[in-house]
Amino acid sequence: MNYSQLYNHKLLQIKPSGIRKFFDIASEMQDVISLSVGEPDFQTPWHVRQAGIASLERGKTKYTSNWGEIWLRKEISAYLHRRFGLTYDPKDEIVVTVGGSEAIDITLRAFINPGDEVLIPEPCFVCYEPITTLCGGIPVPIRTRMEDRFKLTPELLKAAITPKTKLLVLPFPNNPTGGIMTKEELEAIAAVLRDTNIIVLSDEIYAELTYGRRHVSFASIEGMRERTMVINGFSKAYAMTGWRLGYVCAPAEVARQLCKIHQFAIMCPPTTAQYAAVEALRNGDEDIEEMRSQYDMRRRLVVGTLRGMGIDCFEPEGAFYVFPYVGKFGLSSEEFCGRLLTEKKVAIVPGNAFGESGEGYARISYSYSISHLSKALGSIKEFIETL
Repeated sequence: MNYSQLYNHKLLQIKPSGIRKFFDIASEMQDVISLSVGEPDFQTPWHVRQAGIASLERGKTKYTSNWGEIWLRKEISAYLHRRFGLTYDPKDEIVVTVGGSEAIDITLRAFINPGDEVLIPEPCFVCYEPITTLCGGIPVPIRTRMEDRFKLTPELLKAAITPKTKLLVLPFPNNPTGGIMTKEELEAIAAVLRDTNIIVLSDEIYAELTYGRRHVSFASIEGMRERTMVINGFSKAYAMTGWRLGYVCAPAEVARQLCKIHQFAIMCPPTTAQYAAVEALRNGDEDIEEMRSQYDMRRRLVVGTLRGMGIDCFEPEGAFYVFPYVGKFGLSSEEFCGRLLTEKKVAIVPGNAFGESGEGYARISYSYSISHLSKALGSIKEFIETL
């Protein structure tokens, strides 16, 4: 059969993930040191795993509510209020999803019609553009700059808005740059949006991983809650990537529509993961602090070492990535990362995997042990000395 004539034609416009491309190449090589995947090297805390195990032992293996169990949504509501000052009704303003990725997917699908424009500050995580394309929307990248610490500025936002603009993605703290937005900077963005009908998808999956200041949710800015869909989850803060559990918070009217898509596409989130997540929310604050402290130490090691090599690298204030500028060596991002992989067996991700504005940069994840990072950094130093 000629499948190319049968596919959804928008699917063929989508390129495979640049992150996975280098990860797959590295996985087929021997003795590769990988700094390519954004996954905590910590195990899910034992008390959280115990809660999941106990639920299985009690036979808690049935379907749950499409929305997620009400006792989990109550804990999510309490957590968001305690940590970020947000107030969401657990009954009808929180939808528990299969990871933050599903939350992003159903939010974009709920709002995007063919021809709608979606503003996406770049560099950014790889999923926003392809999902927008599959919905028939038009991704509109907004190029952020290292000179601005990779923040979205009101000037950049104003210049990108057109009559077709439907939605703005706010991916902060940012993957891959580590950039964040302060309350004052978010207020400046809110001032631009206030007299528009633009919806905001605020991806806050790294909200707990900030250094030197607390994360501020865009939904907490005056007048922004009604237009903001807050995406969060358990993967990064609690080292629960494989449990596949996230959530989206939205006004009740919107949440009902999001749950409609979710119930037909997914049915309900994983039952075992929900029991584990309740334990994480109730008793996991110390786990967050311990992991964040370790990430902070690694962050300072990586930034300091890269700068010591003469590589330009702004100090990230969130997530667990650094985004150094490697264009000074006369190679494209893919050439630099490809040669580093083949010559020194160190895997990092080319910056253009996160949008064209990432060209000239590379993403290094510091969600690895100090010994792992030190070994990789030593090999990077040897590599650049040959260029």
